[in-house]
Amino acid sequence: MRTILVAGAGKSSIYLINYLLTHAQSNKWKVIVADGDEHAIADKIKGHPFAEAAVIDITKEADRVPLVKRADIVLSLMPPQLHIYLAKDCLQYKKNLITSSYISDEMKAMDKEVKAAGLMFMCEMGLDPGIDHMTANKIIHSIQRVSGIITSFKSYCGGLIAPESDNNPWHYKFTWNPKNVITAGFGGAKYLSNGRHLEVPYEKMFENNKKVKVEDLTTLAYYPNRDSLRYLDIYEVPEIKTFLRATLRHPDFCLGWDALISLGLTDQNDSFNGDGNTYASWLKHKISYTGNDNLLQAVANKLGAKDGDKVMGLLKWLGLFDEIALKAGMHSSADILLDLLLQKWSMAPTDKDMVVMQHDIEYLHKDKIIKLTSAMVLKGESMELSAMAKTVGLPIGVLARMVLNKKIVPPAGVVLPNMASVYRPVLTELAHHGIIFSEVIE
Repeated sequence: MRTILVAGAGKSSIYLINYLLTHAQSNKWKVIVADGDEHAIADKIKGHPFAEAAVIDITKEADRVPLVKRADIVLSLMPPQLHIYLAKDCLQYKKNLITSSYISDEMKAMDKEVKAAGLMFMCEMGLDPGIDHMTANKIIHSIQRVSGIITSFKSYCGGLIAPESDNNPWHYKFTWNPKNVITAGFGGAKYLSNGRHLEVPYEKMFENNKKVKVEDLTTLAYYPNRDSLRYLDIYEVPEIKTFLRATLRHPDFCLGWDALISLGLTDQNDSFNGDGNTYASWLKHKISYTGNDNLLQAVANKLGAKDGDKVMGLLKWLGLFDEIALKAGMHSSADILLDLLLQKWSMAPTDKDMVVMQHDIEYLHKDKIIKLTSAMVLKGESMELSAMAKTVGLPIGVLARMVLNKKIVPPAGVVLPNMASVYRPVLTELAHHGIIFSEVIE
């Protein structure tokens, strides 16, 4: 019997764990699910005979190492900063590793040793990053095979709320890690536009967002996602003039979030005492309110808006002007905002989420400019069985099964899934699970 170690039993793990347990008996697998929350583990494995619970502190070597030593492969859905603990153990005990997170500098530095050990540390094997890499490279490689010259590549992805569950003016609810939504864009972004390397600071990220049309959906807005330039060499598109990876949101979300940034309400480095204070008094403090105008007018003036403008309606709906008590103690503005949004943007039990991914590619073939659009829109089954959990977890599970069953030769090194030997079989199976892209060529 072979053993699979799954580290992390959070929201995004449900499809991964279900997939592994569905195949466990026929493949003779033991699936160990490790997390610090015993209730989260129990909720995912539900007493399955081929599952084992391990309540651990991932940062403690004594908790972690015995599980890694038992495993034939390690799958991590832990927060990104915790993957490195498992990575070091996997290198020492010669275990393949799969994660859904971006390749960190620490992980990248291990590449030479991982290659020398003949191990696969497959990172960026979720949705975005993950499915985006696989589908994009499938298209890019197919164009290059017919000697097409790719001039523009734009890839968009967003975790959104399904239209039938969209009932607030921000057109958004938390469908994944809320903290990640708050911190999105903090590091700014870099991308290539018409041959120019552009850099966008956080303060400008949500300003004047451009729009993109996804078939059968309302027009969406997008903002650049992290450092697109780091993928230029990986994607091997030397002639390209425009290269952008971006995040999708509703235009009203971007309008409102730009205002929150302008008001300083997303700052994670400040500190405010909640004792005896309210959301309104926090807002007054952040804009250095003098008391000459009413607070609503003072905020409108700071934003260059009027009371009746849409942006003011968005801020009112959040409750920023309300005399509702804050949690006691010292908190950053980002944490205060997160606490408020958890109340306003939580999904109801009957709500469904939606994942949207689209690649817009232009290329030159036989002196003709061709435009190709490849899009996937996937709705969740329920609040628990979300599209986000499905698209993050299943790619990891599928790759793990194929590696264990020798259907895929694991590529050595700290890598991402841009090679045909990985993306072809994985995408084929994902399609059987409803993760399907449709293409339009003009």
